[in-house]
Amino acid sequence: MSNPPKKNRSKTSQAWLNEHVNDPFVHLAQKEGYRARAAYKLLEINEKYNLLRPNITIVDLGSAPGSWSQVVARKLGKSATVFALDILPMDEIDGVTFIQGDFREDAVLQQLENAVGLTAVDLVISDIAPNMSGNTVTDQAKSFYLCDLALDFARNHLKDGGDFLIKVFQGAGFNEYLQEIKASFAKTLSVKPKASRGRSNEIYLLGRGYQR
Repeated sequence: MSNPPKKNRSKTSQAWLNEHVNDPFVHLAQKEGYRARAAYKLLEINEKYNLLRPNITIVDLGSAPGSWSQVVARKLGKSATVFALDILPMDEIDGVTFIQGDFREDAVLQQLENAVGLTAVDLVISDIAPNMSGNTVTDQAKSFYLCDLALDFARNHLKDGGDFLIKVFQGAGFNEYLQEIKASFAKTLSVKPKASRGRSNEIYLLGRGYQR
């Protein structure tokens, strides 16, 4: 797929900007002090499925700018142990151990695993996404590669009965990835939070009850 002409890209950018400026979740995030509107996706999912419980260990993959870690910190405070990782920098959040690095690199993964140690993880959450190029095929492949890495991490570190929440994009590879999650969890759910824009093909998959 070829990139659209500059004129079209300009129209698309302007449309996105207008949508962003008028987005009620953007305004709400600014009002309530969340770093991104994505916070309300996790808040809604948690309200429905009660993922964030006291005294659990959580790993947040693809955490920057930190809105999901913020939600966890506000909900659970010091009763939770939270590790976050992203290739981009993230401002400090009290109670969250942040590692900056590329999750695709073995050394960075090892750093995260060293931080987690022998602790059995109760919940892995991931709002991870690659830098989008505009090429649908390439972007989809990059996205599911990151999702595969996140699922591998969850399989290696979740305790029996643990949960896994991840953002995916519907399209090529979706059904195969869904089956991979179903094979490892007692129950698999798909969730489209209200804060997900209607035109977006993103959806959240929730694996509950990890079966090692």
